[in-house]
Amino acid sequence: MEFIVNLLIRALVETLYLTGMIIFFGLILGVLRNNSIKNIYKSLGFNAVMVTGFIGVPIHELSHAILSIIFGHNIRKIKLFQKPDNNGVMGYVDHSYNPNSVYQQVGNFFIGVAPIFGGVISIITLMYFAIPNTYNKFIDILFNSLHITRIGKITIEGLLTSYGHLVKSIFSGENFKNPYFYIFLFVAICISSHISLSMADIKGASRGLIVLFLLLVILNAFGLSIEFMDKAILKYNILITGMLIVALILSTITYIISLGLLVVKKI
Repeated sequence: MEFIVNLLIRALVETLYLTGMIIFFGLILGVLRNNSIKNIYKSLGFNAVMVTGFIGVPIHELSHAILSIIFGHNIRKIKLFQKPDNNGVMGYVDHSYNPNSVYQQVGNFFIGVAPIFGGVISIITLMYFAIPNTYNKFIDILFNSLHITRIGKITIEGLLTSYGHLVKSIFSGENFKNPYFYIFLFVAICISSHISLSMADIKGASRGLIVLFLLLVILNAFGLSIEFMDKAILKYNILITGMLIVALILSTITYIISLGLLVVKKI
């Protein structure tokens, strides 16, 4: 009995080690996104939501589609953008998979969370072209953080300070003089407004998460643990977290701007 309990605990810890940061940031991004959309709708109306969706929704859905292809799923139908239906759906990817394939089943998790990373990669790419100095600062932070070998209080404080400087860099005087900065900000807001996961995304991702957990249970039962990859997984988590922090920064900025619009509307 003790063996089974330890087995399940170890598998659970390893599952969280692989996916915990994605889930944690995904929940926060969802709250920010929902409140931002509400504020934009209340302050500027339905058309403003459609404008953000025209840019943000196709990126969201294409992210699902690309990961569906990578994990060997069959895409039956795709709608990159539409007027919201009765459930508020502005786009979708209808895909199927082989239930006998562990690879395709685990892929459900990554397909479900794909819009977060598709959105972040789009924003970082836009940053490269529109505000290259800020992009270079982000890349420096990201690569310097990959040298971290252990997580502690000092390390976390250092990372928070670095990303605080990134926020200052985004809103630097130099960028305010750059006309491309305003294009970046507008498009980034549109992407951030649709970067979080829908209930359908969460449902699909949860199926993959369960299969991943069961796979790790089986591996640990045969004495195969991912602990030997601890340094590689640490770097993976640092890399993933760096990208997620960018999503969090832009989503927070979007929320603050939407809140400001709501306040102005009420005056």
